[in-house]
Amino acid sequence: MQDLWRDLSQVVWADRPLDDVLGEVTGIAARTIPGAESTSITLVRGDRAFTAAHTGEMALAADEMQYERGHGPCMDAGRAGVVIRIDDMRAEQRYPDYTARVVGVGVRSSLSMPLPYQGSTIGALNVYSSQLAAFAAPESEEVATAVAEAVAVAVANADAHHRLADHARNMRLAMESRAVIEQAKGVLMAQRHVDADAAFELLREASQRYNRKLREIAQAIVDGTREGRVR
Repeated sequence: MQDLWRDLSQVVWADRPLDDVLGEVTGIAARTIPGAESTSITLVRGDRAFTAAHTGEMALAADEMQYERGHGPCMDAGRAGVVIRIDDMRAEQRYPDYTARVVGVGVRSSLSMPLPYQGSTIGALNVYSSQLAAFAAPESEEVATAVAEAVAVAVANADAHHRLADHARNMRLAMESRAVIEQAKGVLMAQRHVDADAAFELLREASQRYNRKLREIAQAIVDGTREGRVR
């Protein structure tokens, strides 16, 4: 566990794309979880699940077999927040259609750990092996739990940063729209000799008539005025 905490503490979280961070963390998982040969991170967004990062093609193939069907150990771990360990795919009874196919890509055992976030789960950390009962030792689940918690923190931080950036972008667009609408109103007030309310009503009517956004109509009026000045 000391190697795990050291490696996780050295991961740079800030100012990096989420897929880069998760790619590094899956590499740490592959190195530190006893029995791991191939690892992946499944994220669940509403009804959609996808592999955000993986090490080794075994994990990606196994994940995608589950996405095709909409169920499987990584899907259940990610949605229900339960740990799912399979010691022998050929003897597993819970997912017969999945296990029958996944042995074809070399998977004999797996461990799926939920990613905890604010009392729910946002996905799963998946670990695969070509060996039977590769994750039966308690240490495998202990290390996988610690990695899953680190992944959940990374995803939560990235989501928060993305929401903040979206909010800032929307605020900027709203301010720009308001500014250009006020400019267009000023143009109409000068040209049509109307007050501010009447100018806005002219913009609104044009927006409905031409089925265009109010901001687009306003921008066209402002641009037309500028072009006229250039001429």
